[in-house]
Amino acid sequence: MHDIGIVNAEKKYHSTAGNYQEIEGPPVAREMLKKHKLTDESLERICYLIGHHHSYPKIDGIDFQILVEADFLVNIFEDDMSAGAIASVRDKYFKTKAGKAIFDRLYRA
Repeated sequence: MHDIGIVNAEKKYHSTAGNYQEIEGPPVAREMLKKHKLTDESLERICYLIGHHHSYPKIDGIDFQILVEADFLVNIFEDDMSAGAIASVRDKYFKTKAGKAIFDRLYRA
């Protein structure tokens, strides 16, 4: 769900850049989730995460950290990154034990 703003970003800005995803994603998510019985706190947190998932200095909790790590695990594969860039991503952004272990299995084997 964190990438839910991609379609609107592409339509509106002709780009799928992260900053546009962060702008366009929360309203789409909010509309989609309003039919579910979420607490206001949960809904706001989900929208915050979607609206900041490319703003790495704003990581403020384990849920956000896990989202960023999971997103990188997929993006590394999809973006065909160089070995140097991959190593840099691990060093900079991976903090959890589980995230590092999965990263190492996928990209350091």
